[in-house]
Amino acid sequence: MMARVDFTHVPYLGNAPALTDLLSGQVQVLFASLPSSIEYIRIGKLRGLAVTSAMRSEASSDLPTVAEFVPGYEVSSWYGIGSARNTPVDVVETLNREVNAGLADPKLKAQLADQGGIEIAGTPADFGKLIAGETEKWAKVISRRTDLRSQPKFHKLRCAKSRGSPHDFSF
Repeated sequence: MMARVDFTHVPYLGNAPALTDLLSGQVQVLFASLPSSIEYIRIGKLRGLAVTSAMRSEASSDLPTVAEFVPGYEVSSWYGIGSARNTPVDVVETLNREVNAGLADPKLKAQLADQGGIEIAGTPADFGKLIAGETEKWAKVISRRTDLRSQPKFHKLRCAKSRGSPHDFSF
């Protein structure tokens, strides 16, 4: 949206099948998480173009951020641990304490960093704020996307499928 390029989202059941199709030439571009694609980039099977996070990754500092070309762009993948709403507070506190202790382990930190990830320790309240902020951010994107679809101002990209015949894609 921010670059005024219209991509068509093709849903996959995870990064693995999407990367398989990218590596085999079935798709031309993929926004994959860095941990899932970094080894393919390192061995030269994929060419990384940019990272979508706000800052360059220490694991691939040669890759620019998308924001270096599209100011304000930032998309980060994150993972968290949740429990049922009625989980006892003492259980939540114990889980949180142990997860944070694990995230503080230098070996785990090093392994995450090598894969392009960073640890974010915090409280359940911190995690709730992250979820609320991400929900608000993406609700605005979805709303804006719906508004923009009615405007014929997106660029069409011309791509060639690996089997030969060119196709017009509304990316």
